[in-house]
Amino acid sequence: MRFAIHQVQPARSTLYYGFLFFICFLGGAVGGTVSTLMSVYLPVVMDELQLQSSGDLLVRAGAYINALFIFGWALGGFSWGVVSDIMGRKKAVVLAITWYGLFTLLTGFAESWWMIVLCRFLSGFGVGGVLVTTITLVSEVWPPKNRAVVIGILSIAFPVGIFSAGLINYLVASWREAFLVGLIPLGLALAGAAFINESDNWLKNRDEPTTKENGYALFSHGHRKELITGSLLFGSMLIGLWAIFSWLPTWVQTLVTDTDGQKERGIVMMLLGMGGLTGGFFSGWLLNRFKIRNVMLTCFGVASLMSFILFKTNQHFHPLVYAEVGIMAFFFGISQGALSSYIPPLFSTGVRARATGFCFNIGRLVTGTAVLFVGILVTTLGGYGNAIYTFSLVFVLGFFVVLFTAKPDKN
Repeated sequence: MRFAIHQVQPARSTLYYGFLFFICFLGGAVGGTVSTLMSVYLPVVMDELQLQSSGDLLVRAGAYINALFIFGWALGGFSWGVVSDIMGRKKAVVLAITWYGLFTLLTGFAESWWMIVLCRFLSGFGVGGVLVTTITLVSEVWPPKNRAVVIGILSIAFPVGIFSAGLINYLVASWREAFLVGLIPLGLALAGAAFINESDNWLKNRDEPTTKENGYALFSHGHRKELITGSLLFGSMLIGLWAIFSWLPTWVQTLVTDTDGQKERGIVMMLLGMGGLTGGFFSGWLLNRFKIRNVMLTCFGVASLMSFILFKTNQHFHPLVYAEVGIMAFFFGISQGALSSYIPPLFSTGVRARATGFCFNIGRLVTGTAVLFVGILVTTLGGYGNAIYTFSLVFVLGFFVVLFTAKPDKN
């Protein structure tokens, strides 16, 4: 079963849609900044808090704090979805943005390591909510003609924010000043509270008698198949993406024998970022042209093939690796726009946000746990290349889930 998102809201001005897009995009972009800001300042933070910043401790501290952020993100993605279904799309977006902005600010005033860890967990809780609630709101209120295009562009907000974290690190030496970036989402929340309108789809559903179709029973029989499908699709792409983005630079280093690998590592990471941004930006137009099922099949198929080529055929570094990474990243970006467009309409209005949050975030529990055991996984699986390829086998799972569950005539 797949539910259409009916346009029951009145037509709004171009200016309003532009403002809504600005709030949602910037909310997601600053969320991306917040997600990686601690990683880039971690050595400085540990020195200021008078913790011994040895290489081993930095690795363990980074893994621990990143894992808790991911766990907070996963919990927040589902929890804010519940808030959105019960209290409304607008309130959920505004409150989630406020939440992560507040705890980002508080991180900069923390005087102990445990205070930082707590603030990072709670920041992740808010960031996970923003990414779910903004997509849900836009999917319900945006005109159908270019909805897929807008959602595709929204999908690149987070990587734009990751790039911005590096820029802040380059320009701002003090980590405490850097976390003043939390003021931006607080300002966005105020503007959103004043000018964003509630989704009329949600208002209409709220005022109707509760039935199996529009009710709030997420795990009911009527939603179970879609919930499993959406979780497998987004989770399989997420787990493979995380493994590649996290370990690719180190894998490249193992292939380089004649230099220190700095240039090669930097280029492949830039290609990952730029390929993802480009793919996400154009995903909406591709969905409108080739249909969403065909696009998703292509994304999972190419990701599976390129993972094999990249990690199983390269024993030494050569320039062709750059092309292979770029191709893979481009289809990664397309997949994010495609999945963000496909999953919300699987569910009725009464459970749409929480179901989307569940599908988007259940896979993060796997990635968050894996972060804590990176060293053990690499040792057990026989090196970074084998470890990454093993994780990338989930792309094959995603391909078959699309093949057997997505109907060809749905877009």
